[in-house]
Amino acid sequence: MTSACSTMHAASALFPLQTSMKYRDNPDAVRALVQDDRVHRDLYIDAELFELEQQHFFANTWNYVGHESQVAQPGDYVTNEIAGRPIIVVRQEDGSVRVLMNRCAHKGTRVVSAPSGNTGGFFRCPYHGWAYRTDGSLLAIPWKKGYDGAPLFMQDASRGLAVVSDVQVYRGFIFARLNNAGPRFEEYFGESLTSIDNMVDRSPQGALEIAGGCLRYLHKCNWKMFVENLNDTMHPMVVHESSAGTAKKMWTGQPADAPKPMAVEQFVPFMSDYKFFEDMGVRVFENGHSFSGVNFSIHSKYSAIPAYDAAMKAAYGEERAARILGLARHNTVYYPNLTIKGAIQSIRVVKPLAVDRTLIESWTFRLKGAPPELLERTTTYNRLINSPFSVVGHDDLHSYRSIQAGLHASGHEWVNLQRNFERSEVGLRDVTALGTSEISMRNQYRAWAHYITATMGSPITFE
Repeated sequence: MTSACSTMHAASALFPLQTSMKYRDNPDAVRALVQDDRVHRDLYIDAELFELEQQHFFANTWNYVGHESQVAQPGDYVTNEIAGRPIIVVRQEDGSVRVLMNRCAHKGTRVVSAPSGNTGGFFRCPYHGWAYRTDGSLLAIPWKKGYDGAPLFMQDASRGLAVVSDVQVYRGFIFARLNNAGPRFEEYFGESLTSIDNMVDRSPQGALEIAGGCLRYLHKCNWKMFVENLNDTMHPMVVHESSAGTAKKMWTGQPADAPKPMAVEQFVPFMSDYKFFEDMGVRVFENGHSFSGVNFSIHSKYSAIPAYDAAMKAAYGEERAARILGLARHNTVYYPNLTIKGAIQSIRVVKPLAVDRTLIESWTFRLKGAPPELLERTTTYNRLINSPFSVVGHDDLHSYRSIQAGLHASGHEWVNLQRNFERSEVGLRDVTALGTSEISMRNQYRAWAHYITATMGSPITFE
């Protein structure tokens, strides 16, 4: 016989207790969580705020959903999510890309379950067989005479799959926004797009393609911890001492002109001193975007690959090739869910799962027209730094878990972000600062407070 306690336990797992209602109908209370130089711990640990992020914040911001090389041919698709809403990114016959809600208009079944593939000319629901063209329009209904006399044409079901109307492809990177309100794509990202430009321009053919597979890493932390850590340059020499520090010690004593193994070349810069990271510089933009490595970065002194240099000079000329390759930014954050490393042709995509669970996907790119050594360097870096088996990645994992747990302790309700704070930075659209400043985090949370509250108290409009 099942005990009452076990029954209650099973029920609580299926139907978790309702979260508090401190914030749902109170945008002023949400805004008050973000102050000029600190944020409240609830941003990381409150389940109600996470639900509001899913409902409002991610709907109001532009999110990366895929790359054109993943949907190269008509009918090619990838499935993804924005704020828990399943979507399909699909190539059309005319070469355009559409983003559809992955929900049958009949009873709500996910139309596509596979992560990627080619659907041919239509999608077919696996439950009742309703079929849709790749543009989302309704193609066929089995035994349609059952709707004779019923006003199906007056129902939403007759419109087919819901279409996400705000979609932008920028140099192969596909972004979508669920809510039609707010700044358009170019205004939202502004000059931060120069990091994507530089990454694509590093190809002698001016084009990228995803290669090398995807590495997925589950972090037991709030998604914002990962994003703010990307341009936190005060942690590497502490957190990564056991991994990168060990690699540095192993190489100590080698002749200055000795060729470094690729792994050592990629590990050692993490142990640069505070002055190095401060002099790197950081630049922040309106809407939460930023990049570190204004002047140089940990990627600036990788060994030259002569065949690649020659291919770049042939494609762009010596002067422009030098400008492209001389720009070696560290992490560029496209707030909220994409970070890229143009100098190493790698991206990471943030997928919030719960208030304390975040999936990170790491993807690598082939520079079209570049020799294979470039992709080898890229995939080596991704395995060393971003893989679930990475020793560097585990350093960060431990930090994220410790923060998530520690924030529940009593005594301090605020997270301090005061390093190099200047009152004059508030309200500026574009600021360059010392690389060790916490300005990128302050900038992210100002954007967070704006976009999560922008539609609170008003209906979100979808097409």
